[in-house]
Amino acid sequence: MAHPARLQILEILAHEECCVCHLTTVLRKRQAYVSQQLMILRDAKLVVDRREGVVVYYRLADPLVAEAITLTRQLRVATGRELEFPSVPESPVDGCPCAKCSDGLWSS
Repeated sequence: MAHPARLQILEILAHEECCVCHLTTVLRKRQAYVSQQLMILRDAKLVVDRREGVVVYYRLADPLVAEAITLTRQLRVATGRELEFPSVPESPVDGCPCAKCSDGLWSS
């Protein structure tokens, strides 16, 4: 959880379930890199996934993970290693195949 990209992914997922395409866009990282970090988090049982067609969605495996993220963030601040946490886009991501983007399911 101390890895910056994994911590950012967990922080994003603490707010809502996201598809890989959203995480890739938010983190400005290649899909392969984000998928590798998600695999590590899944193996550690911190996230779970579900497939909807070709799109894979991730969410936190347990609400306690969100509490652990908060504590980890506080520790990083206290030791001078604070990270900026990007937010999930609030509008459709161009070219994203997920139902949320392609079917206009964004909440206002």
